Amino acid sequence: MRLAPLATLAFLALASTVSAQESVDSGATSGGMRGGSMADLVAKGYEIKAAVANGTRYIVFLQKDQSAYACEFVSVTKSRCGSIN
Repeated sequence: MRLAPLATLAFLALASTVSAQESVDSGATSGGMRGGSMADLVAKGYEIKAAVANGTRYIVFLQKDQSAYACEFVSVTKSRCGSIN
């Protein structure tokens, strides 16, 4: 299955990016990681491919053509997204 390696890679990339982002800007907005919010990405035509529970948060993977993003739900109304390729 092609999605499992992508999900693992995305999780590792997101984990390091999120740690760096939190240390730089602890009051990040919904577009905190240069990817915009998940709503912005869905509006641009990105499709949800997978979702993974990460403790009390969820990581959602989105893809459109050759571009992919991972979004972390910080709260019900706030998400942080970053490109994984």
